[in-house]
Amino acid sequence: MLARPAAAANLQISPVSIQFARGQGAAGITLQNQGDDALFGQARVYVWEQRDGQDVLTPATDLVASPPVMEIAARSSQTIRLVRRGAAAGGDAAERSYRILIDELPRGEEAGGVAIRLQYSVPVFAAPADAGAAPRLSWDVYRKDGAWMLRVRNDGALHAQIGATVLRGADGKDLQVSKGLLGYALAGKTREWRLPVDGALDMGAPGAALAVSASVNAQPVSASASVRRE
Repeated sequence: MLARPAAAANLQISPVSIQFARGQGAAGITLQNQGDDALFGQARVYVWEQRDGQDVLTPATDLVASPPVMEIAARSSQTIRLVRRGAAAGGDAAERSYRILIDELPRGEEAGGVAIRLQYSVPVFAAPADAGAAPRLSWDVYRKDGAWMLRVRNDGALHAQIGATVLRGADGKDLQVSKGLLGYALAGKTREWRLPVDGALDMGAPGAALAVSASVNAQPVSASASVRRE
């Protein structure tokens, strides 16, 4: 649900990610209908957290989308205003993370039939108080239910957008974990992903350190991942 693209079919969304500055109370997102028919949609805002290594969404009360339901005429646009309630003037200790989900709704004549509609998911971040905040990542690899997992813990106050990632095994061979966006490790949270390997993979003895090359917030990063047996 969190990996839907922000541009498809006749609907384009801009920007594809929203960053609230410290103390900023409002921002906008524009929906552009490039088709010849009207589009109907709804916007819902969720607090975005990570628990047990997975993304978790719960309805937000401190960030509101207006209007929540919209009709976008053919070849026209609609701006959704995002308003923070009770935003701290200097920002919070750690970055806050949200997702705005935008659903295309079927038109009246389609309601009783089968209509394929898309859902778009846009990340929204509210900056922390510390202007120098940065992600602080630790990586490890472990087995879970017979599969190898990559786990990334972020002890920093800022999210980490993890892009193309390569893991070098104990045998010196490279494993392409992701060629593009792998996902996010939110501030103060842990995220894990199943590694794309079949069968057993020689990761070395427990405690071994494997080399990691990744793009983090669009910057190249070299790190090591500890091998754990759990």
